[in-house]
Amino acid sequence: MRHLATTCLIILTACSSAARADDAAGEKITFQDHVLPIFRMRCGSCHNANDKKGGLVVDDYTALRTGGSSGEVVEAGDLEASYLWSLITHESEPAMPPGQPKLPDEELAVIQKWILGGLLKDQGSKAEMRQKSAITKIEVSTERPSGPPPMPAEYLGGPLTITSSSNVVTALATNPWSPLAAVSGFNQIALYDTRDQRLLGVLPFPEGQPHILKFSRNGALLLAGGGQGGASGRVVVFDVATGERRIEVGNEYDLVLGADLSPDQTMIALGGPKRMLRVYSTATGELLHEMKKHTDWITAVEFSPDGVLLASGDRSNGLVVWEAFTGREYLILNGHTGAIHDVSWRPDSNVLGSASADGTIRLWEMNDGREIKKWNAHGGGVYAMDFIRDGRIVSTGGDKVAKLWQGDGAAIKDFGGMTDIGLDVAFDAETEKVLAGDFAGNVTFWNAADAAVLGTISSNPPTLAAQLEAVRTSLAAVDAQAKQTQEQFAAIQKQSDDLIAQRMQAATTAEQQAAEAASKVEPATSAQAAADQAFQETSKRLKAAEEILAAALKLYEKAQQDQAVAAQAAVATKTALDGATQTLTQTQQQAAQLQEAAKQALASAVLTAEEQQALNAAKAAAANSQSQLATLQKAIAELEAVQQQQSASASTK
Repeated sequence: MRHLATTCLIILTACSSAARADDAAGEKITFQDHVLPIFRMRCGSCHNANDKKGGLVVDDYTALRTGGSSGEVVEAGDLEASYLWSLITHESEPAMPPGQPKLPDEELAVIQKWILGGLLKDQGSKAEMRQKSAITKIEVSTERPSGPPPMPAEYLGGPLTITSSSNVVTALATNPWSPLAAVSGFNQIALYDTRDQRLLGVLPFPEGQPHILKFSRNGALLLAGGGQGGASGRVVVFDVATGERRIEVGNEYDLVLGADLSPDQTMIALGGPKRMLRVYSTATGELLHEMKKHTDWITAVEFSPDGVLLASGDRSNGLVVWEAFTGREYLILNGHTGAIHDVSWRPDSNVLGSASADGTIRLWEMNDGREIKKWNAHGGGVYAMDFIRDGRIVSTGGDKVAKLWQGDGAAIKDFGGMTDIGLDVAFDAETEKVLAGDFAGNVTFWNAADAAVLGTISSNPPTLAAQLEAVRTSLAAVDAQAKQTQEQFAAIQKQSDDLIAQRMQAATTAEQQAAEAASKVEPATSAQAAADQAFQETSKRLKAAEEILAAALKLYEKAQQDQAVAAQAAVATKTALDGATQTLTQTQQQAAQLQEAAKQALASAVLTAEEQQALNAAKAAAANSQSQLATLQKAIAELEAVQQQQSASASTK
């Protein structure tokens, strides 16, 4: 109530009320015995059945619980939510009593204890403690939520229970928006990073064995349902980041086998051996619906992604779809011949998938409940299936194999390697990995692309001491490997430095040889020019000899002889000129090749077999060039000798 009319109070002595407060200190505080006398004395003249100021009556239990014209004024167990308390303590307006001091502390203490004690009516009443919601309602969405991926903010602690052998993997789940997996254990739930299979901590579940694990649609919460067979069952919702319990619902007389949190986080549905499907409010913890249709243990429960429908399956092949908000029956799906082990909705909420002990996966259309597809998925029965957010399906079963399917049942890939029956399966969409838990207590990780086994973890997680020892061992091994690698690197670095130094020296030598070869081109050019000049002079002498032969008949024989000698000399000179020209060209080409080889040798950073060959070839070419230059020098000397002989012969004529 937010607006109360002016309250008329009759101020009487507080002695009697103080005495009652002292007497009530050690007993159960009730409305009838302790609170009603105070309200009658302080507020009854204005807030009674006849004078309902602000619509509020305080001298009748039922009327007081109903509240005034603006709503309820007291909340069991919650002072902050009790508006009447803020008025009588003068923390809010209009203060009660108006224009007067607040009630004596002794009377306030009685009212405070009554509210905190659950608003008991009389000595025979039970406290009505309304649970405060620790879960926020969210908008239904299949899109990635904003903010960082939901992961534990810190290590959540080591295992609380250590068993001599691995525990059967009764439940397995992966977070839809982060690389996080939850694995069932005895009285606990282990959280792992799916990227490296590292243990991130353990959540206590003293209720017993978890039989169902599911992350909320936004990944921020983890639902766990389970208990002790034939004794008790409960559903607990954990905060993924902190590991804290956010809400607990259900008080079953047997364990919970199937449960789910609605997409908007306002409802929790659960079922088990008692064959009753129950839906609770997360805001108040109150039971909203009880649906009795199943004739055997309820084994699977799941809300549709849009939150409109709720599916449940049982051990006698019963499969029912309900209206989530009303609890009314929507469809009965007949077809399976074995127990329903699992159900899962396609992301668009239009198709429901079911997995059965009859070995089949079946898909059901939600307009009329028609079966649109079925296929034999696993020999020995299908124990688990799950729609992936892209519409594919992952499953496992009695054949010890996990499988990936297209949304229409077309096979994509098989994932082998399990040592026992596959009991639960999950797909990590963040890392594209398939996870499956088996009867032997192991969870196997596969790469979805090639079905390669990436590792295996146990449902019996290691203690913190064991983890530290494993890390220390790994650290020592890594350190030793690092030292060995450093030594190898140092050796390779030295070899590299030596090779580079050798190669630089070789390149320098090759460059020098190329320069020397180039310097010898000039003498060859001079020799060619001299030979050409000798040829020109010889040609002139030949012409003069022919003129002499024509003018002097009497000297015919002598001139004929001179002409023959000159012609032979001209031919020899022409031959020598051609040889010198060819040799010059070859020498120039060889020098250019040597220069190019030297440049290439200098530009290269690492000595290779091909480069070594090139360097050797350059060296051989340089040596060959030296030999050719020597031959050329000898030819030039011979030409000069012929030239001298011709000059001497001409001078004697």
